[in-house]
Amino acid sequence: GITESFGAAIHALGASQLTDGVINRSKRMMLDTLGVGLLGTRTAVFNKALKYSQLFTSERSSSIWGRSEITLPPCYAALVNGVAVHSMDFDDTWHPATHPSGAVLPALLALAETLPSRPSGLDLLLAFNVGIEVQGRLMRFSREAYNIPEFHPPSVVGVMGSAAASAKLLGLSPSQCSHALAIAASSAGAPLANAATQTKPFHIGNAARRGLEAAWLAQMGLEGNPSMLDMDVGLGVYYNDYSPSTMPDCASGAFRWILEDQDVAFKRIPAHLAMHWLVDAALAARGKLQEAAWNFDLSQIQRVTLRVPPSKYINCPFPTTEHQARHSFQFNACSALLDGKVTVASFDPAQINRPALKELLSKVEVKTPADNHPSFDKMYCEVQIETAQGESCTARCNTFYGHWRKPLSQEDLVEKFIVNASSVLCTEGVEGV
Repeated sequence: GITESFGAAIHALGASQLTDGVINRSKRMMLDTLGVGLLGTRTAVFNKALKYSQLFTSERSSSIWGRSEITLPPCYAALVNGVAVHSMDFDDTWHPATHPSGAVLPALLALAETLPSRPSGLDLLLAFNVGIEVQGRLMRFSREAYNIPEFHPPSVVGVMGSAAASAKLLGLSPSQCSHALAIAASSAGAPLANAATQTKPFHIGNAARRGLEAAWLAQMGLEGNPSMLDMDVGLGVYYNDYSPSTMPDCASGAFRWILEDQDVAFKRIPAHLAMHWLVDAALAARGKLQEAAWNFDLSQIQRVTLRVPPSKYINCPFPTTEHQARHSFQFNACSALLDGKVTVASFDPAQINRPALKELLSKVEVKTPADNHPSFDKMYCEVQIETAQGESCTARCNTFYGHWRKPLSQEDLVEKFIVNASSVLCTEGVEGV
């Protein structure tokens, strides 16, 4: 069966099957995830997750990133570090849409600290890639997954990826790996209504935690439905067009890593991925306007029109919180127009509540052209600025820098990590990572 094939593959995949391309891409993902996670330890939502998790103790303990003085029970360390990774919506995004790394790396690092002998870097890299691969294959069980579904994808495939990666690092049997997936499936799912709130980062944190728990429970002998992936009433409950397929036998020569062919997107700003198209378009339109009218006063803008894909959860015309701002086409466009950039500091309360920003927000109109599809592989964003003097300029972004079609250079990715990690670690600590 399909679930059985996944269990067999999770168990059988070996480090010798990691290709140079997959090793390179997954190392980039791990580095970026550590950086945004370290930065995320400065957020209010991280502190709330930490305060809650400190209610619990156990004989085993794992580290909190950037907080050497704090340890937690491993599953709660996975939760808290996972929340940190997604606290600013700064973590990587894949296609079909999910945040693949944040649910896997916190679980693996928490687990690694509890093992009788510390796993090697190659062991961790293999387990990480197993967790990523399982997510990629599960998302390809449905065409619906290629657009933005009704649930937050990492809450479904992320917990399965965490379970698979944890099962691999624990060295579970094929049957136990299958049961780990089945157990994890009972912790899957989170509605998109909690996007743009402090609860959204918990989707990643809970996926990391519950996947690790599922692998440990499977190791202890707990069993789930051995056909969880085969059934419409199993993982198929999340998709109307569920069409599962077996995972190829890695020894047959038919196996190929999905990451080999589909890279991830790395974010340059701490916001929902769609904002990256919009910010690049807004900056280009701003540049055109300034070229046409030297020393142009931005207060003379009469109307800003945004042409974006339709969305039920990233239309926040007047955001009042950082989480709403990270999911607001209007806010990100206006911030780019006013400041000529969007940065971590752009989402501070003082910036969100600026009178100049609020005035510009009132001039924004959002349009959703029929040809602009809500898919990270097909969408575009266009920004048109009209002035009181009758001038107009328009710029469009089809692919932003950092998208899998236009990946960040290694130099820029490392620079992002250094900037993020330096907010928490000393220079020696950053270089040590």
